[in-house]
Amino acid sequence: MAETAQDILADIAILDDDFDFRNYLEDFLKDEETYNVRAFARPAELFAACEERLPDIVLLDMKMGDVTGDRVLEQLLTRWPGLCVIIITGYPSLEDMRATFKLKVFDYIAKPFSLAQLRQVLKNAAGAFGLGRTPQDRLRERLGHSIKMLRVARDWSLKDLATHTRLSVSQISAIERGANLPSIESFLAIARAFDKKPSEILSSIDF
Repeated sequence: MAETAQDILADIAILDDDFDFRNYLEDFLKDEETYNVRAFARPAELFAACEERLPDIVLLDMKMGDVTGDRVLEQLLTRWPGLCVIIITGYPSLEDMRATFKLKVFDYIAKPFSLAQLRQVLKNAAGAFGLGRTPQDRLRERLGHSIKMLRVARDWSLKDLATHTRLSVSQISAIERGANLPSIESFLAIARAFDKKPSEILSSIDF
């Protein structure tokens, strides 16, 4: 069965200095009953909340008085690479869109927008980031991706990593695809191959 928005549960953080609009978004998302929602007026509040519990999606206003959204965006993606950020702005321009997409935002929504448009963008983000899956699914996928990125950074093939770990190519392939979690022994062998502590690899996946 195809996944629908009603099947998705995601943690969403909103950063917007407009009190009324922030509450409007928060009320709408809470009414959907498929999202956990936290709303913030200042970047420092958002950063502190992310340190405590990283959201799945950040809805980021680009125009907040003296605070520039692009600076907040840069800090978010520097501290938490791979975080799903959706830009919201009342002052869209082609130049702004190009600049923000270069920073790897997921999408860009111009005010005013319909609730149906916001709902669709969130659904797209959930599908792209695998939200709504079990913690075990997400752990397998994130750990597998992290191991693959470490291998690629070394310019190793699957066979090279297999040689260094004494695991089979099929075992490593299944781990990198997120099909299987490595056993403790396999994970230790992989960590040693990259000269990493297991805790370093785990901490990098923000799980």
